[in-house]
Order: sequence, then C-alpha cells, then structure tokens
Amino acid sequence: MTKIRLAFLALLAISASASLSAWAAPAADWLGRIALSPMGGHVLGNPAAPTKLVEYVSYTCSHCAHFVGEASEPLRARYVKGGTLSVEVRNAVRDRYDLTAALLARCGGPRRFFGNHEALFANQDAWMEKLQAYEKDAAKPADQKAALRDIGQKTGLYALMAKRGYKPAQLDACINDPASMKQILAMTDEAWNKLRIGGTPAFTLNGTLVHGSDWTRLQAALP
Repeated sequence: MTKIRLAFLALLAISASASLSAWAAPAADWLGRIALSPMGGHVLGNPAAPTKLVEYVSYTCSHCAHFVGEASEPLRARYVKGGTLSVEVRNAVRDRYDLTAALLARCGGPRRFFGNHEALFANQDAWMEKLQAYEKDAAKPADQKAALRDIGQKTGLYALMAKRGYKPAQLDACINDPASMKQILAMTDEAWNKLRIGGTPAFTLNGTLVHGSDWTRLQAALP
C-alpha cells in the first residue's frame, strides 16, 4: 500500500472520528433532575454525585433568604449542572409561620418545589411584614390545621402562591397533607435535635456539618 493511500485512509479515519464526536450525545445537564430523598428533602442534581450538599433552611430566616438569593445560581451553574454535586433542601422549622410556608413550598410535587422555594424567599420581606401585623392583631383558630390555613390566607402566603398558579383549594390540601407534615417535622427534628445545628441556614457536605452559614464559607468548603 502506497504512502499516499495510507495517508488518505488516515485522513478518512480522522474525519469519521470527528463526525462521530459531533453526533455523540451531549453531556448530561442535571438541573432537570429533582427527586425526594428518603428523609423527604428535595434533591436537585445527579443522585450519584460525588459531593452531596444538604441545606437546612427556615422560611422565616432572613439569613436563609440572603443565602438562597446569592448562592442558588452559582451552585447550579458551577456544580449541579455538570453532575459533580447534588443539593438537597431540608426544613429546620422554627415556628408555625415557617411550617406554613414549608407545607406550601411542597405544593405541586417535586418538579415545582424549587420554584416555590425560591419565590417564598424572594418575597420574604413582603409576607413577613404582614406576618408581624397578624401576630399582633389577629385572633387565631385553636385547631392546628385551621390555624395554618389562617396564616396562609392572612399573611400573603396564599396570595403569593396564587401568582404561581395555585387555587385556594389546592393550597388548603397542601396545608392538610399529613405525609408532608410528617416529613417536615422529621427533618426539623433531625436538624435541631440530632445534628444540633446552631441556626439556619446550616449545611452538611457528605454528611459532615460545615462551619459557617454563608455562601462565602460554604463555597470555600466545596471541592
């Protein structure tokens, strides 16, 4: 076989390889993968990611709102999207207002959770202002579920969720959901009584509690 023919065949092989590469499946984008963990938290990203971040949050916590606003985008773009890290959000409930918001965040199932979660924090100032007025002036129902529905209706939480397409009956059903209540309370017990977090937000990386409660210190701990 002549040198010219060999060179021609080599060129064909290179060209074929390039063509196959062009048609290869794109790298996985894990931002569309959302699931419930056995604990009941919402997991975003690759379930087999080598680094697993768990965030413990309270919806009435201003530091949590600041963290979510600052960290959500870089976490997704730099870590979650490529599959090297998964993020799980768990509740560390502090009060009945936080519990009401946590139940509403779960409305619509896992696919809608992160949108609800971020909307609650993005609008925290508005509904917290109404919450403070409610706490001072409103007579509260004695029944727990009725009290949580009353909070949702009178502090702006139902109005916020209505803008996201929910009907009052759907929101009432989320407040009344015993499975969601059980999971939220279990995560809360884990956070405060087992892990003994000092406040929210709090984080674990592969099961180890991270010292610090802001994006700067968390980012420094990420691989």
